[in-house]
Amino acid sequence: QVVQETVEVPQIEYIDKVVPVPVQKQVQVPMVQTVQKHVEVPQVEYVDQVVHVPVQKQVHVPMVQTVQRHVEVPQVEYVDQVVPVPVQKQVQVPMVQTVQRHVEVPQVEFVDQVVPVPVQKQVQVPMIQTVQRHVEVPQVEYLDQVVHVPLQKHVHVPMVQTVQKHVEVPQV
Repeated sequence: QVVQETVEVPQIEYIDKVVPVPVQKQVQVPMVQTVQKHVEVPQVEYVDQVVHVPVQKQVHVPMVQTVQRHVEVPQVEYVDQVVPVPVQKQVQVPMVQTVQRHVEVPQVEFVDQVVPVPVQKQVQVPMIQTVQRHVEVPQVEYLDQVVHVPLQKHVHVPMVQTVQKHVEVPQV
């Protein structure tokens, strides 16, 4: 078990003190003779000394122990199930188209004509005479014409269904 403890560490603070230095004003007065004078001005030097404060920390280091454990890992086996899908076949069927055509067919018309025939008797008996005459009567003739209409062929592909099967494999 790891325990954490908070330790306070003292901090070092530097405070600089500002010392006012009087400023001397020089007024130039015309002089006949100029004398140079050397003045020694003492210099102040600040030396900072950094002191390291050791911090002692106690940290518990956990000991790691390795233990072997047997774990069963399930194995996944894929079993494909083939499902038959019926195939729809499209066959081209010829389309029959009916066309009307007018054909003239000759017809026979019977016209009766009454012709008087003299008989020995005094009575007149009309005699019927049949005459044939040709008359044209239109008739309809049907012609069948086969026209091929192309159709598209659809082919169905079987669908594959995937089933998961869990198999336990012992680890050695």
